[in-house]
Amino acid sequence: MSHEDIRKKFLDFFSARGGAHAVVPSSSLIPSDPSVLLTTAGMQQFKPYYTGEADAMADFSAKNTVSIQKCFRTSDIDEVGDETHLTFFEMMGNFSFGGYWKKEAIQYGYDFITKEMGLDIEYVTVFDPEKVPAGDWRKNGVPFDRESYEIWKNIGMPEEKIVREGIDVFWGPTGNEGPCGPTTEIYLKNANGQAVEIWNIVFNEFYCDKDKKLTRAKTPGVDTGMGLERLAMISQGVKNIFETDLFAPIFDKLNSDLPDKIKRIVADHLRGVVFLVGDGVRPSNKEQGYILRRLMRRVITYAYRENLKNSPEEIMRTIVSEYHGMYSNLDALAIEEVYAQEYAKFIKSVGVGLKELEKLTSVDAASAFRLYESYGLPYEIIKEVAGTKAGRLVREEFDAEFKKHQEISRAGVEKKFGGHGLLLDTGELKAGTPEEVAKVTRLHTATHLLQYALRKVLGNEVKQMGSDITAERARFDLSFPRKLTPEEINAVENEVNAVIASDIPVIMKEMDYDEAMKSGALAFFKAKYPQRVKVYSIAGVSRELCGGPHVEHTGEIGKFKILKEEAISNGVRRIRAAIK
Repeated sequence: MSHEDIRKKFLDFFSARGGAHAVVPSSSLIPSDPSVLLTTAGMQQFKPYYTGEADAMADFSAKNTVSIQKCFRTSDIDEVGDETHLTFFEMMGNFSFGGYWKKEAIQYGYDFITKEMGLDIEYVTVFDPEKVPAGDWRKNGVPFDRESYEIWKNIGMPEEKIVREGIDVFWGPTGNEGPCGPTTEIYLKNANGQAVEIWNIVFNEFYCDKDKKLTRAKTPGVDTGMGLERLAMISQGVKNIFETDLFAPIFDKLNSDLPDKIKRIVADHLRGVVFLVGDGVRPSNKEQGYILRRLMRRVITYAYRENLKNSPEEIMRTIVSEYHGMYSNLDALAIEEVYAQEYAKFIKSVGVGLKELEKLTSVDAASAFRLYESYGLPYEIIKEVAGTKAGRLVREEFDAEFKKHQEISRAGVEKKFGGHGLLLDTGELKAGTPEEVAKVTRLHTATHLLQYALRKVLGNEVKQMGSDITAERARFDLSFPRKLTPEEINAVENEVNAVIASDIPVIMKEMDYDEAMKSGALAFFKAKYPQRVKVYSIAGVSRELCGGPHVEHTGEIGKFKILKEEAISNGVRRIRAAIK
């Protein structure tokens, strides 16, 4: 069965079940959750619905959803090249926010695999705290998942095929805190006769706080994930994911005599490049941009060393062509332009860097970082080319050198993950010094003006879909079906700067939520508000429910500039803006 058929079969199966699952498009690889670097699971865009911060019935007209989510896991970069690991992949999942529970979720999983796909289940797993190591936070307070065990028995699964496991079948939370709970996994046998985990069905029974304290969830939810690449491998009867039809068009563009490891790395990394750039990531030395740069430079080095018969640009055009029907935000020309810019920066030094590497008699973390800093050589390339000369070189030591020599980037990463030293961290706003607090406060008020200007220029159907503000920039997501024209972007900027120039007072008033709604105040669509709320008003311009902080007069903001406008998913655009 082709991967296109699998996608369609999965979405059709769930859209017709559970009172009809709402089909929700993939969210961006850049998550709205500030505690994670990239989107790693299908449930991340639905996290507010599990915590009660948002109402699924209000947003989807259903308590159940189904999606095929773009995902990226950085932990697997060093392992890419074997038969199983990927950085970018697609996660198929069905989700319920109080709509159904274990019996239905397990039955759906069984029916889809055995009846829709016509495959045999090798075995399944359930959570048992007796299998959890002593001292682990999941050891106490989480009982044996007898309910799932009995459901599988009643379906007809032999007891010897219902395997009890420990921490491997307890999922979450994603980020520092959030929903989590026991899981039941479905394993199928591949063409090599090996059992492969295909589907992870998570039961979010708990909420885990930052101190790893568990409390019972008010509304237990179902969260599942099944890798498209793995299911395609089983369905198509091939020995590994790289032999599926998802990779065949890419491998056709690569030299047939390339080692399998290099073929897999190039194929995986170029898929990652296409989707990261498509979602707005640009090469840099920090956060998502650092991941993208590592992928690009590894591919550039292989293209330089192996004399690829087709350029990476040609291969990326093939990838965009294969995926554009599912992800319409992919723009081959724009992606190639970003790649070309990074190529121009790196190609001048890659040859020299490789020659310098060959001169070294041994390579440790310090010398590896010097090669990276001086010539841009990625860790993976250094490790591979150095061979036995880098026998004691490990990623952790290289990363320590990187952090030691990149103080600015380190500070940024610390603020992004864990909030160390932050004076302000509301989730949306992050600042580490008094100066940064002042800057993000100005940017925060500017986003209110941006929403006003967007609705004025584009129409009142525009709705805020999320925002993230640091001292460097504001990121604002909006619902809109198409790319903004240069004229529209200019008009939005002018509207914002006109309000700034008018130096209008920003007034805050506390009132009951119902009163605020009657007053015409706008509310962020995913938020669940308390009875008493703060309403910030800018006369004749904006009135929004918001926790603050804001400037006292719009004139304090400064010059507003839109840096970039792009698509991040179907019907959702992202604007990046800054102030001077």
